[in-house]
Amino acid sequence: MSKLNEEILGEDEVQIPKQEDEIVEPLVEDVPVEDVLPKKQRASNVSVDNNTFDWDAYEKEAAIDSAAKAEVETQYEQTLSKIIENDVVEGTVVSMNKREVIVNIGYKSEGVISISEFRYNPDLKVGDKVEVYVESAEDKRGQLMLSHKKARAMRSWDRVNQALETDEIVKGYIKCRTKGGMIVDVFGIEAFLPGSQIDVKPIRDYDVFVNKTMEFKIVKINHEFRNVVVSHKALIEAELEAQKKEIISRLEKGQVLEGAVKNITSYGVFIDLGGVDGLIHITDLSWGRINHPEEIVQLDQKINVVILDFDDAKKRIALGLKQLTPHPWDALDADLKVGDKVKGRVVVIADYGAFIEVQPGVEGLIHVSEMSWSQHLRSAQDFMKVGDEVEAVVLTLDKEERKMSLGIKQLKPDPWATIAERYPVGSRHEAKVRNFTNFGVFVELEEGVDGLVHISDLSWTKKIKHPGEFTSIGSILEVIVLEVDQDNRRLSLGHKQLEENPWDVFETVFLIDSIHEGTITAINDKTAFVALPYGVEGMASIKQLVKEDGTTAKIDEKIPFKVLEFNKGAKRITLSHTRTFEDAKHESEAKEKNTEAETTQRAVKKLKANLEKTTLGDISELAALKSEMENNQ
Repeated sequence: MSKLNEEILGEDEVQIPKQEDEIVEPLVEDVPVEDVLPKKQRASNVSVDNNTFDWDAYEKEAAIDSAAKAEVETQYEQTLSKIIENDVVEGTVVSMNKREVIVNIGYKSEGVISISEFRYNPDLKVGDKVEVYVESAEDKRGQLMLSHKKARAMRSWDRVNQALETDEIVKGYIKCRTKGGMIVDVFGIEAFLPGSQIDVKPIRDYDVFVNKTMEFKIVKINHEFRNVVVSHKALIEAELEAQKKEIISRLEKGQVLEGAVKNITSYGVFIDLGGVDGLIHITDLSWGRINHPEEIVQLDQKINVVILDFDDAKKRIALGLKQLTPHPWDALDADLKVGDKVKGRVVVIADYGAFIEVQPGVEGLIHVSEMSWSQHLRSAQDFMKVGDEVEAVVLTLDKEERKMSLGIKQLKPDPWATIAERYPVGSRHEAKVRNFTNFGVFVELEEGVDGLVHISDLSWTKKIKHPGEFTSIGSILEVIVLEVDQDNRRLSLGHKQLEENPWDVFETVFLIDSIHEGTITAINDKTAFVALPYGVEGMASIKQLVKEDGTTAKIDEKIPFKVLEFNKGAKRITLSHTRTFEDAKHESEAKEKNTEAETTQRAVKKLKANLEKTTLGDISELAALKSEMENNQ
């Protein structure tokens, strides 16, 4: 500051208020001297010659009389604006530098505002009209206290609502990043700018927008929470919409255009065609199978695409990339035929089969039934996995429909072709139990060769209700071939036939009325099952379990049984415990009767003999007596 200025200002030096805790130096050098003089030292616009001016009279206040002085003061006061503290008024920027903005509101002095309050408006210049808040008309140093930030804050909510209603374009200062978007200062209010509303193109780096001033449209206001949502994308969508209509109007199916890869998703690629976007579905990127579009294209890559279809109403454009190259089926070897062997890579695995890429874009299906001669259908994952290189035989080929079916089991001989030679009737083999049914057991002799052991051919002696009672899945069962049906791929097998039929022997052991010890193993409503010697099983009705003391035998009780019936063909032995003691009793009674009868017969015979003897003797004696009597007479 010059010495002259120091002498003029003295104690009335301009004091610059602090704005937002920022220390601001006085701008005396940038302000005319007459604008910073104290009111008492200000003179009228009339120039005064120092040589002719009567300083003595001025000191005695004789230069101007009281009436004239009052008139001048009144005129001066009328030239000043009427301001009210704590009110918002409009002012004009009269000066500015890197730190402060000088604003004139028509008052005795200008106000100084920190330039940081105008950071949302980097285009601010001298002469611009701005709204300011009057904090104080004059502080103790005579300085006018103004705030642009407070003025914006006081009218911000009304202006925001008005901007939403009138669809006004507003300027905002992007303060910082936040989750999902940015925080924007609009009229002093912190508004939310979603990431999707920054631009029509996906944003990869949000930080480049921080500390930038941009234009926005207010798209949503939550009055309850006083939240504001703004969009920059909305400003350019209208222009893009017009461009889209123009571009789509010129589109034709089959047309080839150049575009840039705008976005890559798992289901396809979005292409920027110069103002309008189109989608290449993942299936239209390559004739071959791909797992993700990134295998074919990259972001911002320039590529040629063909228009497959478009919708004027919905502004949707379907694009294709693979259609620019010939279909691989057209380049397939013309000599390829059914029965030929081909090699390929497994590209897709499903439960029902696997797709093999014979060459890029040409695939064949190996159904799971064509993977093994085994009749047990399994999942394709049991035989191969994605990426495996496999060899297969062409089973069907339709070049017009572009379909091909393959098989790998055909690479091995059909085991049923020589089944009769390898498994003749009567031959013995070991088989793996694969499955149960109510009527028998399915076993696998080798891969592709299965046979059935009927439930009746499992055991000679046991009554088996379900095969699970006899064996288990995965166990090894020794079998004998009973019958071969090569045409229908059927083998009848047996297990009990490995041993001689014990019923031939049982017939001589379990004679009718013979008695054997037996253990009751099970009892149902009407029948009891009895385990007899030699592993054979018999049956007895419940009433035949009554014991001699009147009680009924129970499970696990070992008692004697009498054979009532032996049926070799039906393998059935009918038993009775009750008959063991009843028949014995009857036999004892019969025996006693027989003994008494024999004794009676012997007594009768003896009596008869005695009678006969006595009669004859008596007759002889009587005859002798008669003769003697006759002689005596």
